Amino acid sequence: MESVEKECGALGGLFQAIVNDMKSSYPVWEDFSAKATKLHSQLRTTILAAVAFLDAFQKVADMATSSRGEHMPIRVMGHTFGIMNVYTN
Repeated sequence: MESVEKECGALGGLFQAIVNDMKSSYPVWEDFSAKATKLHSQLRTTILAAVAFLDAFQKVADMATSSRGEHMPIRVMGHTFGIMNVYTN
């Protein structure tokens, strides 16, 4: 009977140690979770911006391709640039 009490005492001590470790590590996990959420949000924003940029760039490329060698002025942030299509049909 004494060995059962020793085993129960050991298991109780182990359980208590695990609970105490979890209590002390909670702020670390909470911080990790918050930082992971912020990283996810920033990556999503970056990807959406990159997709929008590539869509706009594709429109410029499509416009240049359809120009058939004509000089096409492009305005970017108040400056005018010329695009010459070297591929003529």
